[in-house]
Amino acid sequence: MHDSAEYHDEADDPLEAYCVRCRETIEMDNPKPVWTRRGMPATRGECPDCGGTVFRMGRSPAHLREQRPAAVQVESATSKRAKLSRDTAYLAFSEADSAIAEQLADDLQKAGIAVWLHDPTTEDVHWAAGVHPALTECTRMVVVVSGFPASSVTTAWTFFKSKSKRIVVAQVEAVEVPDGLRRAPRFDLTADYKSAFRQLVQALSG
Repeated sequence: MHDSAEYHDEADDPLEAYCVRCRETIEMDNPKPVWTRRGMPATRGECPDCGGTVFRMGRSPAHLREQRPAAVQVESATSKRAKLSRDTAYLAFSEADSAIAEQLADDLQKAGIAVWLHDPTTEDVHWAAGVHPALTECTRMVVVVSGFPASSVTTAWTFFKSKSKRIVVAQVEAVEVPDGLRRAPRFDLTADYKSAFRQLVQALSG
């Protein structure tokens, strides 16, 4: 148990996060402890250079001040819930890219595009045996491509492609794009984030 002075110092320590706009690790301004849509602890803040939203996954001392919300339940293919809007974009990403995905989702929603976040922990899901409702209801997908490929992401975009639905690629690292995605519109967020993001939004909206 920390005493109050030590707790205060720990909670107020600068927190670093990667800004995809500036392509560098920064010390975030105005950090706030939050929980992601999946119920995972994270910290949301602002980049001191570009003013954009940045995320850092994981628990920080500041989370001790906040009450964690109820666990987020991942919907099953048979559960009853409100259907997603057809305009909702399915954001597919690996668990290692959770912070970047949260940042991208936040920017997309600010641009007026509703987003469904893929569950990156379901590596053993076989979509052919039980397709998640979000994959059937969404008509467009953003695939985050990095050096951390995940089988669940591959099965998600493969299903989307088999249904001839719109797929765009958000590249966050200089890596080879999977063969099955080579013809999909690709936007390199590592080169010029603002320009690439604007073009990505146009591709989703077109």
